[in-house]
Amino acid sequence: MNKGIEETVDFIKAFLPLVKGINDVDILIAPPFTSLSAAAGLLKGTGIKLCAQNVFYEEKGAFTGEISPAMLLSAGCTNVIIGHSERRQYFLETDEIVNRKIKTARKNGLEVILCIGETLKEREDNKTFDVLEKQLSGSLKDVSLDGMTIAYEPVWAIGTGKTATKEQANEAHAFIRGWLRKNKEGADAIRILYGGSVTPENVVSLMSEPEVDGGLVGGASLKPDSFAQLVLGARK
Repeated sequence: MNKGIEETVDFIKAFLPLVKGINDVDILIAPPFTSLSAAAGLLKGTGIKLCAQNVFYEEKGAFTGEISPAMLLSAGCTNVIIGHSERRQYFLETDEIVNRKIKTARKNGLEVILCIGETLKEREDNKTFDVLEKQLSGSLKDVSLDGMTIAYEPVWAIGTGKTATKEQANEAHAFIRGWLRKNKEGADAIRILYGGSVTPENVVSLMSEPEVDGGLVGGASLKPDSFAQLVLGARK
């Protein structure tokens, strides 16, 4: 919940020159709903995709305050984040709700970034893989991997300054890939992103791991120069 319309416009105008000519990294920007249309106009023709932070599981109706896939598409979005840990934590979104959102988003042609990850207590209790398996199974029930990206975001590393070691991140990503191979078609083609205090200082190390395909970045993406450094650091 950062950056109104004017701030979003200023950000994009400052950011675009910093990444001009970079064609070997896919870049997505996910501003708040109110800034989507303004961002879409500035990003048109740049190759940078516009992503929403959330979506509802119904296409229209008496759901005051919610946003439908069609609304996101008309605002210029091609992608949407679903199941972010903050949605799960603060708004009590379950795997069932996440699953319904994914199905509606994909039905309407939006590509989805599905977020999964464990809390600190769950990691300390050695339940990381159990949690990931449960979230994958519930969130991806009756869902193909077409148009999907997975983001592993350990809850204990989001906004805390703590970051999973590159080995911890790669281990979790490898587990996710293994589960997908056992249960879904196209597991080797899907991207698995790491999210959890990714910074310009640690991005190169994280991206060097074989199972880490990119980053879902929070606070470090709020400044154009910092975000540009992350893009450069993601080049493999």
